[in-house]
Amino acid sequence: MLPAVVLGSIGMFEVGRAYETSRALTEAAREGTRAAVRLSADAVAVDAKIRERLHVSGLRSDDTVGVSITGSNVTIRYPFQFIVLQPVAQLLVSGSMVDSPITVTTSVMRNEAGS
Repeated sequence: MLPAVVLGSIGMFEVGRAYETSRALTEAAREGTRAAVRLSADAVAVDAKIRERLHVSGLRSDDTVGVSITGSNVTIRYPFQFIVLQPVAQLLVSGSMVDSPITVTTSVMRNEAGS
């Protein structure tokens, strides 16, 4: 019984960490979209703003994080891995895809400054 309770507790923490990471990625994408709709913002400035927001949120913002900007669409590809559940899942199911990256696509905003 104890191993099941411990694994369940760890699972709750892991899912909570995944949720918090997803929330931080969504916020970074929104911040990037806000920067993208400004008239003077270019792709380099938007990318820098997104990476700054990721850093402030405590997430990595290095080259492993993919950021693509198309107009006012921002896509962030963040390689999230479970700390405990991934090795357990790979033991239980060989070839498990638990470590595949979380991709957050969010925030399309219209630029109404010219209207």
